[in-house]
Amino acid sequence: MELRVLNYFLMIAREENITRAANLLHVSQPTLSRQIAALEEELGTKLFVRQSHKITLTEDGLLLRRRAEEMRQLSDKIKEEMTKDKGEIAGEIAIGGGELQSMNELSQIMAAFRQKYPLVTFKIQSGNSKDTKWGIEQGLLDLGLLIEPVSTEKYDFARMHPTEQWGVMTAVDSPLAQLDYVESKDLRNQTLIMSNSRPMESELNHWFGSDLKQINIAANYNLLYNAVIMARAGLGSVLCLKLEAHYKGMKFVPLKPALTYNSVLAWKADQIAARNVLAFIDFTKKYLEGISDDEK
Repeated sequence: MELRVLNYFLMIAREENITRAANLLHVSQPTLSRQIAALEEELGTKLFVRQSHKITLTEDGLLLRRRAEEMRQLSDKIKEEMTKDKGEIAGEIAIGGGELQSMNELSQIMAAFRQKYPLVTFKIQSGNSKDTKWGIEQGLLDLGLLIEPVSTEKYDFARMHPTEQWGVMTAVDSPLAQLDYVESKDLRNQTLIMSNSRPMESELNHWFGSDLKQINIAANYNLLYNAVIMARAGLGSVLCLKLEAHYKGMKFVPLKPALTYNSVLAWKADQIAARNVLAFIDFTKKYLEGISDDEK
């Protein structure tokens, strides 16, 4: 399977028309059709449903599009790492992570790093812990901002300073908003919008205890902004991490007993990283140690 053919496939998937795709790729339509037919034969499956005016992806075609896009991203990253000037710290550093308080600290580190190495750029990929770990494993992400615990066998990491705190984001006129903190008994018979993070699911279930049976889950989310939109519409209150963001008409109330976690900037253990990534890791460690020294 050649990357060139996968790029052909992606162009057809985007345009939904072989003639337009062939024109954009500067190849003849018969040549493009033969390449795709050969790809389908190689994979043993149909990738497109051919209709009179357009073609659409089959279920296998949708899966291949996702994988092909990932392969193209990885190919671009390899080319960049191999061709950049070896004498300078430059190029892109890809970092994944969720919506965490420690993003504030990480942003400060990134800004300080770019003052020293202005040719470096950052690519930030938002997503949950599962998405971030998968991106690191596949080589699409260099680093990831993750909540502990993190496997010390798979990852090396630098511990961030901010504490991540769980609570309830609720409408300011709701009874929950009048409380200084929320206990599990306060959420009995309440409708909640829950995080779909698998690692946190068992932790939250443990926090609820027997009261878990008396809550009503209306929806699950992976990014808080969308969950707040649903809460504003009256779907329920959001069980979430505290962020610096402020949402009109909404109030964050912490949980009691407190449910807090530390976060880390993690990277794949024992991997050979690009010079810019190694420089950023070293810079981050020294930056965080400097903060610790200042706090003593």
